[in-house]
Amino acid sequence: MSQGESALELAVRRLESATHVLEQRLGQKLRDAGAEMGGLFDQDRAKLAAELDHAKSRERELEEAGAQASAALGRAIQEIRAAIAGQEA
Repeated sequence: MSQGESALELAVRRLESATHVLEQRLGQKLRDAGAEMGGLFDQDRAKLAAELDHAKSRERELEEAGAQASAALGRAIQEIRAAIAGQEA
């Protein structure tokens, strides 16, 4: 081997080593970014789940209030009809 080939081989090895280190660092950065994004998605998912639970609870409360109002209105209608019927007699 000549001196030129040896220097070229050394340069190729150094380039391959630098490329390998760069790939490792990029891979770690991607993993870190993915983990961070996953954490944000988990936080958003938890927040949405809590909001959904609250909305469902509020829906049940409103349905119950509507049923109570409907029953009270029904009783009032019966009382009015009874009063009108009493006046007609």
